[in-house]
Amino acid sequence: MSDSVRLAKRLATEQSCSRGDAERYIEGGWVAVDGKVVEEPGYRVQPGQAISLLPGARLEEMRPVSVLVHKPAGLSASDPAESALDLVVPANLMPGDRSGQRYLKRMFNGLKLATPLERAASGLVVYTQEFAVARKLIEEGRHVEQEYIAQVRGTLDAAALARLQRGLAYEGRPATPMKVSWQNESHLRFALKTPALGFIEYACDSVGLQLQALRRIRIGRLPMAGLAVGQWRYRLEYERF
Repeated sequence: MSDSVRLAKRLATEQSCSRGDAERYIEGGWVAVDGKVVEEPGYRVQPGQAISLLPGARLEEMRPVSVLVHKPAGLSASDPAESALDLVVPANLMPGDRSGQRYLKRMFNGLKLATPLERAASGLVVYTQEFAVARKLIEEGRHVEQEYIAQVRGTLDAAALARLQRGLAYEGRPATPMKVSWQNESHLRFALKTPALGFIEYACDSVGLQLQALRRIRIGRLPMAGLAVGQWRYRLEYERF
């Protein structure tokens, strides 16, 4: 019969603390087993294994997080088997991230996509554990302006541009005005309240333009500035969408 015990129980005994505090230390990434950090309170340890608290270990409430990801074109934002969420690993953290947030496995508990994006598109995607952020971007998303750069092929006269600016009905959604302007001879800038997936391609088709690439560069008040393709960062506490 195995003599192994749960890590939380062993830590509570050795540190003379409550089981709850032991679990918080472990889930906070402050506990090592034989020198390797373990974040699962239920991890089984053998009597001969060394348990230690890391320097600076402290009991702290773990606040929910939101992460901003620069999704590459061709990668899904939502498919669990092939999701941009897989990019959220320490190696891809944006250099200079100022959040001070430590990377922990519990970050992924309940982390959900708040801003869907077409597989073929690239750009800013948000995953969140935060109730207020989810409410803002999902439940109230129709009020949040997003900005896109669309690479297109074709020509657009003043009348067609005005038609785009007036808005187009799409999949049961009424037409609502949007900001559309040329960034250069092959790129259109769209600024509009959270569009349905496929809408910008539909809008381009409706005026005889062929959409070749699409990139989301802003969600609400948060731009993608400084976030390279494949990188991610934490939303800072003062940042608002």
